[in-house]
Amino acid sequence: MKIAIAADHAGFPLKAILVEDLTTAGHEVTDLGTYSADPPVDYPDIATPACEAVRSGNADRGIILCGSGVGVTVAANKFPGIRAGLCHDHYSAHQGVEHDDMNVLCMGARILGQEPAREIAQAFVSARYTAEERHARRLGKVMAIEAKHTKG
Repeated sequence: MKIAIAADHAGFPLKAILVEDLTTAGHEVTDLGTYSADPPVDYPDIATPACEAVRSGNADRGIILCGSGVGVTVAANKFPGIRAGLCHDHYSAHQGVEHDDMNVLCMGARILGQEPAREIAQAFVSARYTAEERHARRLGKVMAIEAKHTKG
């Protein structure tokens, strides 16, 4: 799987660990920055390239980190076609993909420890959208909301 990953300065140390894990697991990982823990790196500036990579098809999924995970989630969900979820547990990470076709995982590096974050990222990349009727129906409604509010 092609994965775009990005982090602000707060998420930088955890990003490095996840890049190594995902690469070792055989994924094609594109590291979109930041490349140090030096502040300030604003979360919208790192959410943008990750979401654009997913939207363009250059990545199948994205992972974005900031201190709490909230900022990158808010920024990511401004992009049409992005379904970003803030996940701090294994269940939400796989269920978000299986039921909601989540394509961007957001995590808070100041909230999670290294091992839970690794487990959550693995759950996210291992999960597949089920396309069951109830999930497809709900996703269709979400996409209709997006279409209604993105018309120029």
